[in-house]
Amino acid sequence: MKRLYRSYKDSTNIFFDLQKKYPNNLKIESIGQTWEKRDIYLITISKNIQTAHIKPALFYTGTIHAREWIGHELAIEFVTYILKNLETDPMLQIYLNESTVYIVPCANPDGFEYSRNHFSFWRKNRRQNADGTYGVDLNRNFSIGFNKTTTTTSNVYGGCEAFSEPETKALRDFVLAHPNITIALDYHSQGNVFFPAHDFRHEDTFDTTDMNTLCANMAEEIRKISAREYGIHQGKPPAKLIGGSGREFYYSLGIIATVVEVGTRNISDYMQDLSENIKEHIPALIYALKETDNYAKDRFVKRVEEFNITHIGSNHVTLKWEYEVNENIYFEIFRSTKDKQYCNSSNLIAKTKSLEFNDINLTSNKNYYYNIRAVNKKTNQKSPFCPQIKVRTLVEYDEFSRTYYANAKGTGYVAENLNNNPKHFGVNSLFVGVDDDKGISYAIISINVKSLPLNAIIKSASLNLYPINRVSTTIEKYGEWNVGIVNQDTMGDITNFEDVENLQILQYIGQATQSFQLTQGIWRSWELSGLECITLKNSIRKDTIVLRVEGPKELKIGRTKQMMQWDIGYGKFGFGLNYRPRLELTFTVEPTITTLYPKEIFTLSKAEIKKDEISAGFDEKGNKIYSIFEFNLSSLPPYNDTMITKAYFELNSTKIYLKDDIRFHLEFIDEHLEKNYESVINREVIQNIGYDVSANELKNNQTQYFIFDSFSEIVLNEKLKNKSDVAFILKPTSALKSLKNKKVSWETKSANLEPKLIIEHIVKRRFPVEKVSNVSLIIENNKIKLSWTNPKNEDFVGVKVIKNPFRKPLSSHDGQKLYAGVDEYTFDDFGAIDISKYYAIFTYDNVPNYSEPIILEYLPK
Repeated sequence: MKRLYRSYKDSTNIFFDLQKKYPNNLKIESIGQTWEKRDIYLITISKNIQTAHIKPALFYTGTIHAREWIGHELAIEFVTYILKNLETDPMLQIYLNESTVYIVPCANPDGFEYSRNHFSFWRKNRRQNADGTYGVDLNRNFSIGFNKTTTTTSNVYGGCEAFSEPETKALRDFVLAHPNITIALDYHSQGNVFFPAHDFRHEDTFDTTDMNTLCANMAEEIRKISAREYGIHQGKPPAKLIGGSGREFYYSLGIIATVVEVGTRNISDYMQDLSENIKEHIPALIYALKETDNYAKDRFVKRVEEFNITHIGSNHVTLKWEYEVNENIYFEIFRSTKDKQYCNSSNLIAKTKSLEFNDINLTSNKNYYYNIRAVNKKTNQKSPFCPQIKVRTLVEYDEFSRTYYANAKGTGYVAENLNNNPKHFGVNSLFVGVDDDKGISYAIISINVKSLPLNAIIKSASLNLYPINRVSTTIEKYGEWNVGIVNQDTMGDITNFEDVENLQILQYIGQATQSFQLTQGIWRSWELSGLECITLKNSIRKDTIVLRVEGPKELKIGRTKQMMQWDIGYGKFGFGLNYRPRLELTFTVEPTITTLYPKEIFTLSKAEIKKDEISAGFDEKGNKIYSIFEFNLSSLPPYNDTMITKAYFELNSTKIYLKDDIRFHLEFIDEHLEKNYESVINREVIQNIGYDVSANELKNNQTQYFIFDSFSEIVLNEKLKNKSDVAFILKPTSALKSLKNKKVSWETKSANLEPKLIIEHIVKRRFPVEKVSNVSLIIENNKIKLSWTNPKNEDFVGVKVIKNPFRKPLSSHDGQKLYAGVDEYTFDDFGAIDISKYYAIFTYDNVPNYSEPIILEYLPK
């Protein structure tokens, strides 16, 4: 028994007392009895208890597993909070005027009391089985995915048949009798993670985005209170999915359902940990209540359709969608930089009635995730979410991108107390931290970067690991996990614990991950600073980068483990290609610098043209004097494989003695300008180059640089296409109304000082290679097989295959990545053959530029 935790009788008395105090808002009733004849109580809360059952409802269940006491305690505090604040909190009044809360505080009263008084680790109910053993795991006794077993002593024994237990029958019958339930939350411990419902197939469903977003918004409410980060994990292949759960039963009825795993222990320290868990989950539950009305089956706002991408740039993305015309409807668009993120006011980027949106000011070569929902401005009711769009912006004109995955043979973990460390490489998981059995554990990640050019300059980098289990991280707010760049010259044997522990770390990267930031099912990234990028590049030996992941090395007294598990993507239990540790790089390369000298120079005044002379200013009558420069681009490399990354114009003035306020502008003009004064006066300016310079500045600095801006560089790149001439004009200006016989001359004779157009350029392919051909889609060995023929092009690097069950993937990142490489076929290993979906096949080069996709639609027979 633990003091402060309430018994089942205690909570029952609390709820009956609350019913007396708040008869219009709360009702307690029994929905069945357990084997030991305890009533299974259900609490109903509403603004008006008489109309509760006609409103959309949130359904809460707690402590269906006897030893997971948090569900029962949170239910008591949640109910108490609502009733105490209902009259003073206007938002609670709105939510409960529109919706209802149903709560089963303890779905397993017999097991809970047995856990409290006899054996705290007890999980099941207290049925006496035919062989004399006790207990059925109630969360394996529902009908969806029920798995009949005979091992009655097992903690996960699901019973002789689905709904064999009075507790699950009571929950079933109540839910079936209340079709107004729209969201179901089943509270468990431990793990600090949401587990949204699934349909036992490793395919996203139309409401996956709804479930992920509900969980993410609840997680954000938690984070705001305690800084604790919750994971979201629906179950990825080849993981064996849990069967017979209440969550899947509720989901099968069209209810948005999730399990919520709270805390790091089944029965935690009440004052230190559990009280904090309760405080952080009450706002999360209120958020779920807020969403309940939006999923009402009979009157919700229609979901947006055909949400897709029409254009992707390096700094913008254009989205479009379809919706029937309705003057009361507008759309909310949310943007995140991580998958499974919240959609709230902080990342709401647009409210619009249009069916298109252009998102600008983005960062190049970065992942963005877009969510959209429709809103009725009269009722403020919102639609479910359209399936999320994932897109990566293009690289900038001077950038390249690489995604490198960990090598199987060079990636694994070493543990202090184990003798089989070499067998941990290339298999299953990375265990990092400390526990009583393994001792201290480090992970080693080896990444081959052979395709990274020797002259690469890394602009940004991130290491990404996929957390698959944090249950063994049992101490709240204790320890941190870091990644270090290994000095390979000191490395030794990476499968030997002592060698790994004693190797030298050149630099730790990014921000440490604290224990309260560890999640399950959401990628964890370590973002490198500029200095760390330099160290990373300098650490390469034999085309390989080696990293060490480390966690806490000591345990608190009485605790047995503080160990995090990350996916390796390989082996029987790895989640596959998409979940391997990966290093993402954005880089440029050292440019080639070409100096162009003028093809022609002349000074043009109203009176005359002077060749090979540069003067600018005002003549004796106050008319402007211009200088014109022409350059030829034919000496530069071919346009298709060359990118001009920077350009600037150099001019050197002669000695000047002007004191007047004269400034000089350099203009990029049409090279076909006629050489007469009238044409110059009426010239069309493409762009001013750099900033104007004053006569006073020329006195202090003979050399002046006029730097091309981004638009000018784009025009210069276009001029390169035809190797055409380019022309510039030097124009004088003055704030004085009348200025006469004032001019500045510029050097033309000295090789060092004469005008120059200096161009920096890199070798970079501008356009993608050809698409694949001879594409086919067949069923082979009960799997979907795609095949194609690769293009015969020396710049072809590979093919990328994307799957999307909702729309044609027009972006090379909008969906699940099935394959990337040079083969001419792939299988959708975990794809359900009875679900329609789209596949897209892209070719790519070494930039990478991606081709337009070949789209294949799969329709089950």
